[in-house]
Amino acid sequence: MADRSLHDPISLGALQLRNQYVMAPMTRSRALPDASMPESAPTYYSQRASAGLIVSEGVCISPVAIGNPRVPGLWTDEQTESWARIADAVHAAGGTMVAQLWHTGRASHPTLQPGEQLPVGPSALAIDGVTFARDGRVPYVVPRPLETLEIPVIVAQYARAAANARRAGLDGVEIHAANGYLIDQFLQDNANKRTDRYGGSIPNRARLLQEVVREVSAEIGADRVGVRLSPASPYQEMADSDPQALFAHVFKLLDEAGIAYLHLVEPGISGAAAAARAADAIDSAWAREHFSGNIISAGGHDGASAEAVVAQGHADAVAFGRAYIANPDLPARIAAGVPLAEPDHATFYTEGDKGYIDYPTLEELADA
Repeated sequence: MADRSLHDPISLGALQLRNQYVMAPMTRSRALPDASMPESAPTYYSQRASAGLIVSEGVCISPVAIGNPRVPGLWTDEQTESWARIADAVHAAGGTMVAQLWHTGRASHPTLQPGEQLPVGPSALAIDGVTFARDGRVPYVVPRPLETLEIPVIVAQYARAAANARRAGLDGVEIHAANGYLIDQFLQDNANKRTDRYGGSIPNRARLLQEVVREVSAEIGADRVGVRLSPASPYQEMADSDPQALFAHVFKLLDEAGIAYLHLVEPGISGAAAAARAADAIDSAWAREHFSGNIISAGGHDGASAEAVVAQGHADAVAFGRAYIANPDLPARIAAGVPLAEPDHATFYTEGDKGYIDYPTLEELADA
């Protein structure tokens, strides 16, 4: 495996990647009031099409799924048309792109919900902390527990959003099951106290993810479906009493489903090298023992750590997040060994094009 390079092409299911660099999903909060993407979004994404795979920012599957201001959706024709313009631009630049399908569940706020209703979740348990709402930072609220009969509706919304993504010309979808959002809330037992068929045992808590993967795969093909998981992340108060048993079961389900890839958020990665691996760490090396398909490793990588995780055979591709904001030609910069530009944190979630499409490439800098 040592002769592999991130700059080599690779196939993840039906997805043909020009290299093994992945642009990770990043919320940019620039969607229009109808949850369509803005006019400059095709430029933003096509500027970064030298990535082997672009995973879009989280795209909500319904109005109830929204948990942040100015985030996009994929449930209307207008939203789908805005993503079609992005898909066309990325493909014209030689790139491959999937939409990340998102339901925030309890990680929302009534000011972002239709009719200012309560957000929904597996159980009536609030996150301890504050979130972005319509008028700034506010405490999380106690969600309304979903009725059992409501859950198939949400599963169908995922499938409809996947169909819309393909209708827009995007190459596939990634199911967001990480970072304390709805599917992760169902998976982990500190957030899921249900007593129906979606709670209690590990198979029951994994049922929502299993059903979403099944229905989305039936709609667009399993070889165009990825799943993002963050087993080791405590973000938004996520924890499980037996995470290794839970995620061994989840990885087996996904393996059997034949998905295109597993996108795994790593624990303990910082800067140039991974921290010493804990014996119970659910990282890409552990995942490789339980999942035989393609793995994308995400979490604080630089060029050296990315090359290492691929060379070791623990991952097939590596995702970079914030580095892509200020370095639209990231693979070229890493190949050239030049210092990476630093992004302007103040413009991560603001409206407008500043800090969005105005970061130059190396070639543009040389021509200036």
